[in-house]
Amino acid sequence: MHVFYTPDIDLTLELPEEEAAHAVRVLRLQPGDEVMLTDGKGCFYRAKISIADKKRCLVKVLEKQPQAPLWKNHIHLAVAPTKNMDRMEWLAEKATEIGLDELTFLDCRYSERKVIKTERIEKILVSAIKQSLKARLPILHGITDFTQFISQPFTGQKFIAHCYKDERQELKNVLQPGEDAVVLIGPEGDFSEEEVATALAHGFIPISLGPSRLRTETAALVATHIINLGNQFM
Repeated sequence: MHVFYTPDIDLTLELPEEEAAHAVRVLRLQPGDEVMLTDGKGCFYRAKISIADKKRCLVKVLEKQPQAPLWKNHIHLAVAPTKNMDRMEWLAEKATEIGLDELTFLDCRYSERKVIKTERIEKILVSAIKQSLKARLPILHGITDFTQFISQPFTGQKFIAHCYKDERQELKNVLQPGEDAVVLIGPEGDFSEEEVATALAHGFIPISLGPSRLRTETAALVATHIINLGNQFM
């Protein structure tokens, strides 16, 4: 069954313009066809198309289906974007498919990119929740200053992944399943030593993601996967 993103379904029974165009012009759905809607806030809706023309697509909700959380904590990934935006778009898509609650892009000392067009990333997140049948859309934040970010209050565990030789521990060994978690992933040139020291002073735990040296987007996806696996087996 086709899935459409309808964040305002409680207020209007009309698909957003872009979703309506896809339903009517691309998929050629007709009145009477059943579809699945997601509000991105935790609910699916089984619905039937009532009106479909070139300008709009209206539906009748048949059943509201709240989705229970698929993991037991809040997962927040904060990553310094790479120069190549394709890699960040790939990360946003795959991390959402695996399971993510919040995504922030960091402005670090060695960041290769200082500007992010969140509109395109938002569309990728929407597409990913529809593809992976999730009813919750991750919260997306644009470029945020590193020091400002780590100074915010967070509940649960706080991790920073870096490549300096110190008392880093494997994420899988220190993760406390069921607790909220925020993990920082640095740019290709890594966090600066000063940034790492500042993060540790703010209570972040230094972690390793394994013996291999990983690209930024790979490290971010591995961290997301480890946290999800840890919560599945709690």
